[in-house]
Amino acid sequence: MKDFFDIPRPSYTFEIFPPKGSNNLEGTYATIDALASLTPDMISVTYGAGGTSRENTLEIASTIQNRYNICGVAHLTCVGSTQENISEILKELKAGNIRNILALRGDLKEPSDLGEFKYASDLIRFIRRTQNDFRVFAACYPEKHIEAPSEAEDLRRLHEKTACGVDALISQLFFDNDVFWRFRDRARSIGIETPIVAGIMPVTSATQIEKMTTMCGASMPERVLRFVNAYGHNSHAIKQAGIAYATEQIVDLLARGVDGIHLYTMNQPDIVRSIDENIRGILYSMRVKRD
Repeated sequence: MKDFFDIPRPSYTFEIFPPKGSNNLEGTYATIDALASLTPDMISVTYGAGGTSRENTLEIASTIQNRYNICGVAHLTCVGSTQENISEILKELKAGNIRNILALRGDLKEPSDLGEFKYASDLIRFIRRTQNDFRVFAACYPEKHIEAPSEAEDLRRLHEKTACGVDALISQLFFDNDVFWRFRDRARSIGIETPIVAGIMPVTSATQIEKMTTMCGASMPERVLRFVNAYGHNSHAIKQAGIAYATEQIVDLLARGVDGIHLYTMNQPDIVRSIDENIRGILYSMRVKRD
């Protein structure tokens, strides 16, 4: 079974999401077919709010792992869950030959939704206490979690989370690479040595990017705002500008020694393929086998 940590660095990974409110996975597998041809090191599969896409997430991640022979990662949220719920899901993951989890709290509508797990760190502790054969990934926020009172407090909690047994961190989207590097330097300065993979989301529409930045609190540099405002009415133009900007971000991140690139694909393989064509030569000339 492929292990993400046996691959060369910098890593190259994708995220997809299951269909919402449907068990018809035909379109999802067409997306995976297209993405698999780009030979990513890993494909992660999101988990709907409150676990609404649980079965689809498990099935898709298992298929990625077993049929495509690509490292499959299942997102796992703990909002509203009990230890018994999570134990059952972990059994299902094992049965599907999935050994990689992105452990998340999940979106919180009301404090009463928390269940038996208050933070992602509680979920990670539970996984580590009850299981010993999962790789655990976790999220980090270059511009702090939207609920955190300060960057310092957010970093303190990230340090606590990684100490629970996190194998690698995947960042939330960002559009200013200097923001990412400042975050990484601050994380390293307080003793976080876990690999930090940079999460990149190409801008594909004005509506999409407004929604995502509102949800996660990412700032929009003037350069991005300029082309969103100029091309937002033209779907082809804004996609091409988004591809160019994401390519520029990735090239700079690779040049400065990033641990890995994680593309939020939004299930748009055509966008990913265009970026892949731009960066593949640079990426694969830089990959060095881990000691």
